[in-house]
Amino acid sequence: MLVLMTLTHLPTRLTTPLGQPFGFVSAAEGFVLLSAYMAGLVYGRLAWRKSVGEMEVAFWKRALKVYWCQAATLAFLFTVIAFIGVKVEQTAVTDLMSFYLQRPFVALVSGLLLIYEPPLLDILPLYVLFMLVSPWVLALALRHGWAPVMIVSALLWVLAQFGLGEWIYDATSAFVAMPVPFHETGSFATYGWQFLWMMGLWMGASRNDPKAPPFSFPNPVLVAAVFVGVTCMVWRHKVGQAPFEANEKLNMLFDKWMLGPLRLLDLFALTILTIRFGPALTRRLPRQHYLETLGKASLPVFCAHLVIVLLTLSLFGAKFDRPWWLDSLLLIFCFVALYVVARISLWVDKPQE
Repeated sequence: MLVLMTLTHLPTRLTTPLGQPFGFVSAAEGFVLLSAYMAGLVYGRLAWRKSVGEMEVAFWKRALKVYWCQAATLAFLFTVIAFIGVKVEQTAVTDLMSFYLQRPFVALVSGLLLIYEPPLLDILPLYVLFMLVSPWVLALALRHGWAPVMIVSALLWVLAQFGLGEWIYDATSAFVAMPVPFHETGSFATYGWQFLWMMGLWMGASRNDPKAPPFSFPNPVLVAAVFVGVTCMVWRHKVGQAPFEANEKLNMLFDKWMLGPLRLLDLFALTILTIRFGPALTRRLPRQHYLETLGKASLPVFCAHLVIVLLTLSLFGAKFDRPWWLDSLLLIFCFVALYVVARISLWVDKPQE
């Protein structure tokens, strides 16, 4: 997911063909789902074996770490990238941070409060919010089961499809002046994407119960998943990343930012197929040590990829027609740098004997 996300964000000739390569599902969905799964698995184990209190502290520490990463990335954007972008009049950068250039102090404060979220820097605030609410959700689920949690989560997702986030923004604006326009508060619909986080959290936490049955699916479900997965993948590569081309209303069914219903269906299908056939495929493939290293240091690698993407945009712009040799050099440098960041991060975090 980190590799796919980097290839999507870094402006090269590979950006378009490798964007959503498996259907109408991007790396962001897999990244959030897997992160939530690992959070449920790791922090749920703390609650199961030790105490809910220790689980809560661990969640809050992780949320604080993610917050500081977001703050550092914002600081980099507002200083180095802003200086370069304005100096060379790079529209790819000035458009990305137009609100900051218009109202720098408001943008800085609201950015640190996770209200203003520039493009590319709007996924870590989701993590912080989800990590902060997860201890209470997990504690509730341990006492009363996951059914109430998932019912409420699914209801919020449905309401998000009808503009729940914008309605809450407007209702808040009626009582408190909101200096940040709604379109500058991040592309991801929080009330829609929380469903994906809750689902991953439940899947991961459920693995800590020794009596929990393995995830399995009846044959009709597998057949349906194959049909949906193959159809969406062929469809995406046949017509492009806009499934219904110019029909905006129908495209909303696959909308990424709202996590539209058909997009969610495609994701469910791919998830079912991965759970069913992934382990057997993994046993037949050589271990991917490079990818494992990136995955172990996913947070610093994610931040490093943002730094490289922002520097590329500020120095070269959003160009997709550079010579192949230049794109190749850029990609090689990027992925070598990400690996170096991962190795350094793992070395720093290694427990001292």
